[in-house]
Formats: sequence, structure tokens, C-alpha cells
Amino acid sequence: MDETRTGGGAARIALYLLLVVLGALVGVAGALVQTAWFPGGLALSLAGAVGLFYSGTQLMGGRGGVGAPAAGWLVAVILLTASRPEGDFVFGAGAGSYVFLLGGMVAAVICATIGGFAQPGGQAARLGK
Repeated sequence: MDETRTGGGAARIALYLLLVVLGALVGVAGALVQTAWFPGGLALSLAGAVGLFYSGTQLMGGRGGVGAPAAGWLVAVILLTASRPEGDFVFGAGAGSYVFLLGGMVAAVICATIGGFAQPGGQAARLGK
């Protein structure tokens, strides 16, 4: 990873922690918005997740930058799927909830596998024959 982009080790750890917290916030906000304004809320919540995952990869300069917000998003969403003793829950049994859950996971995988990252110490162009 490029140390000039993220600073030293302590700054990099702080950025990862910030990405985890942002991922959890986007997960909670997306869970609430996707059912409130269906289907526009579903698209908005998935777009927010994709934006955060892709921004994490670009900010951290590699594929590891998607892991932190995706972990925060996944923990928040999984905790919201569990029903409480009172019988309350955030996610209903509709198709939109499943699209949000699976779509967010697929978005994290896609953002992690997108190419375009320079290899450390590698050349910018291919060598000719």
C-alpha cells in the first residue's frame, strides 16, 4: 500500500476503524431506507453501499480497503435481521430485503475484485516483445 496516501501505521489503522464504523452506519441507514421508499430506497441503499466499498478501495489503495466497510456493513445488517424478544424486527419477508442483503454482499465482492490497482514496485506499462 502507498504510505504517502494514508500516512503512517497509526493513521492507516484509524482509517480502517473509520471505514468499519461508516460501513455499520451505511448498513443501518440502508436497512431503514430500503423498505421505506421501495423501490427507490432499495436502489439508494445499495448505491450508498457500493459507493462506500469502492471509496474504501480507492482510499486505502488496494483490495483490503473494501474489507473494513464490508465487515461493518455485514455485522450491522446481520444484527438487524435477528428478531427481538418483543417480536420486533427491521427486515420483513419481502423480496426487497433479500435483494438488499444479497446485493450488498455481491457489491462488496465486486468492489474487491475490480482491477486497476498498480502492483507494488511494478512498471506502469507492459513491456514490448
